[in-house]
Amino acid sequence: MSDNPPTDHRDITPVTIEEEMRRSYLDYAMSVIVSRALPDVRDGLKPVHRRILYAMKEGGYDYNRPYRKSARIVGDVMGQYHPHGDAAIYDAMVRMAQNFSMRLPLVDGQGNFGSMDGDPPAAMRYTEARLARVASEALLEDIDRDTVDFQDNYDETTKEPTVLPARFPNLLINGAGGIAVGMATNVPPHNLGEVIDACCAYVDDPGIDVTGLMEHLPGPDFPTGALVVGRKGIRDAYHAGRGSVVMRARTHTEPARSDRTAIVVTEVPYQVNKARMVERIAELVRDKGIDGIVDLRDESDRDGLRVVIECHKHAQVDVVLNQLYRHTPLQTTFGVNMLALNGGRPEMLSLKDVIAAFVHFREEVITRRTAYELARARERAHILVGLAIAVANLDPVIKLIREAASPDEARQGLIAKAWPADAVAPLIAVIDEPGHRVAEDGTYRLSPEQAKAILDLRLHRLTGLEREKIEHELNEIVTKIQEYLAILGSRDKLMQVLRDELVEIKERYANPRRTELQEGEFEQDDEDLIPREEMVVTVSHNGYVKRVPLSAYRAQRRGGKGRSGMSTREEDFVDQVFVCDTHTPVLFFSSRGMVYKLKVYRLPTGTPASRGKPFVNLLPLEADETISICMPLPEDESTWEQMYVMFATASGNVRRNSLSDFVNVKANGKIAMKLNEGDRLVSVRVCGEEHDALLATAGGKAVRFPVTDVRVFRGRDSTGVRGVRLGKDDRVISMSILHHVDVTIEEREAYLRYATARRRTTEDEAPCTPQDVGIEIPSERIAELEEQEEMILSVADDGFGKLTPAYEYRVTNRGGQGIANMDLARNGVQREVVAAFSVDLGDQLMLVTDGGQLIRCPVEGIRVAGRNTRGVRLLRVADGERVVSVARLAERDIEAAAEDGDEGADAEGGSESVVENTVADTGNDGDGPVSGAAGEEPEDQE
Repeated sequence: MSDNPPTDHRDITPVTIEEEMRRSYLDYAMSVIVSRALPDVRDGLKPVHRRILYAMKEGGYDYNRPYRKSARIVGDVMGQYHPHGDAAIYDAMVRMAQNFSMRLPLVDGQGNFGSMDGDPPAAMRYTEARLARVASEALLEDIDRDTVDFQDNYDETTKEPTVLPARFPNLLINGAGGIAVGMATNVPPHNLGEVIDACCAYVDDPGIDVTGLMEHLPGPDFPTGALVVGRKGIRDAYHAGRGSVVMRARTHTEPARSDRTAIVVTEVPYQVNKARMVERIAELVRDKGIDGIVDLRDESDRDGLRVVIECHKHAQVDVVLNQLYRHTPLQTTFGVNMLALNGGRPEMLSLKDVIAAFVHFREEVITRRTAYELARARERAHILVGLAIAVANLDPVIKLIREAASPDEARQGLIAKAWPADAVAPLIAVIDEPGHRVAEDGTYRLSPEQAKAILDLRLHRLTGLEREKIEHELNEIVTKIQEYLAILGSRDKLMQVLRDELVEIKERYANPRRTELQEGEFEQDDEDLIPREEMVVTVSHNGYVKRVPLSAYRAQRRGGKGRSGMSTREEDFVDQVFVCDTHTPVLFFSSRGMVYKLKVYRLPTGTPASRGKPFVNLLPLEADETISICMPLPEDESTWEQMYVMFATASGNVRRNSLSDFVNVKANGKIAMKLNEGDRLVSVRVCGEEHDALLATAGGKAVRFPVTDVRVFRGRDSTGVRGVRLGKDDRVISMSILHHVDVTIEEREAYLRYATARRRTTEDEAPCTPQDVGIEIPSERIAELEEQEEMILSVADDGFGKLTPAYEYRVTNRGGQGIANMDLARNGVQREVVAAFSVDLGDQLMLVTDGGQLIRCPVEGIRVAGRNTRGVRLLRVADGERVVSVARLAERDIEAAAEDGDEGADAEGGSESVVENTVADTGNDGDGPVSGAAGEEPEDQE
């Protein structure tokens, strides 16, 4: 025996797993693309939809027949054509029956077929269906006339069409959606009449471009109506096959109860779930994502859709509606992706490509149908010619049949004999049937089919009347054959037939457009809807804010008593007031170094006597976070590049940034300044390079240095640099921005001596002059210094305070210990400074103690004194009580506005702040220690 092993003769081909995976995946992908997910450009149907309609046609479930159970239809489709799950088939059939999904429903359903709220349809054993008339007459018409190709079904037991002979471009009219492997399609529905007009325009002029077609087909027409805003997305989709169409609900306003206005939604965008839309609106109202909505109701019924959104009586309805468009499905987009099978291959198609493919397909269908009808007409004419020959030669034919021994012999005799054509010859020539023509001698030989028809002819057909019927039918058939031959012989006539059939479908099934096309941009900023109006913004000490129209303060005549600026509790008071425009941006700086930004129109509206709303309801503040500084800014953000903002913290650090760093502030805020553990932000002021910064401490020190001594920081995550060197247990309480004035020591001392003498002069005495106190400095220089004079108010926690000319605070280097600001020693008890800031003599002060005592006094009554003095008593505090807060109220402008509409706030410009504020850091004001971002040392710490 041989030692060689037996040879295996099986055909084994080694294949790498990568190659096998690649081939298998490609086969799967192509199967999904061609046989499942993408529609055919010709009839606009996927295989499952095509099989459902064809099975209903074959099963006799026509529009003029009774409804049949959906389960039976699904069973027919699954058993013969579509070997997939019954749920998939039923879902596809349900969608074709939904008038809110299909612009032209193809299935006539009876029962629960779902709703716009996302309710599922009833089970297939409960619902009934049949073909819609348009599907029977326009999609399936002529399918039995060899108009389309057929293929074997999945088990090769029957045939199914590869495409339906659609009479209208269903891909455009009903749209399509599907996700394949690596590609997807999403075609919007359109109006039948407009689509057919575009097809006719293409038939009339095949060279027409997309722009010309859009004159007839301006855009989608969704079954749910609503609006399409803007034309750019439509143009992109029609030219390139891809674009984004913005859909918006149709709304109107109605008066509601309690002087409210209601927004009523009557149409929603296509494919929007109404119930989820209402839930989304409710969520936004609950989470304060949208302000101004007080009630929400869904009043939809069988008569139509109706969702009522009631707005607050003070709300801007246009703004609320714009926010609804931005944050809810009231406005959504339809991503057009006109991908379809064209010639069996997936292809991105423009509007012209889709119409051209459909028209070419209809040419083919009409050609095949005409050829089929010509063949059938010729077959019938062939029989009628034989009968006409027999009638024309009736006696010879009867004699031949009588003499024949059998039917077969009679048939052979009829075929063998050449019969005179006589009057039938012209008709035979028109029929022009190949192989069956009149001979040159005027005779005609019958075919076996004609001979059989003659032998099957009943005797009553030989009467004169019946002979006329045969002749008449033959003439009609000949006329039809002439028409068919003319259509097949002339493309112009074929295209005319195509056009006529399109117009017929339009006249029978077209209805008015439902979706309104609107010009303009789809996105509109809330600010564009807000009218410009002067507002008085009021902030209370406990963090309540509101805005009131300035006109509300102008309602009184001159000489009135004025009106309350805010309804407050005993422990609260008006802390800040400023007049600005509704479009003015305001920065809100918090105690933990965050900044928030709101336009004035986003602040809550109120009346002059109302309290307002707390900041915690407007801004995402943490539990221990309070708003300490409100800063109105110029509306033109381009000017912020030339402006700076200076920060000061309780630990003595300062930082200067460009104001443009705070242009973009998100809704959840932005870090304004990094704070160390236990540090807090005490002041934020806008400044220029011509200003000085004055830092005041609780220990009675003050340091003044040029703003330019602090470099401009490029980031916001720094703790800054040292502004003042603090003593033990000392802290910064305020920062003032002063005009920088170049003055010598002699000029400063001389001016202070003159200013002291001037203030001691009584009204009965002659005005004091520089020469009266022996000042040799020119009077012009003294007058210049007097014009630029600024006053610094300092208040201690025991209620004593004083005014000091800013000239007494000489300019030094940043980071020093500073100079004395106030004498705090009293009876051996060390007091603290609670406020130190610049004021005008016409301002008023509000002093508050920790015991709830409050006093309001004018600044001009306070004594002017030197730096290292104690001042005068401003508020008599009880034992154990101390002043905790001092606010500057420059409200003379507001009072003037209340008395006279032509004076007051407008005199100095409504966009400028009429109130400045310094909230004293007392150490026990409820803010507590705030944790900053640790891990980084302060820059330039000296």
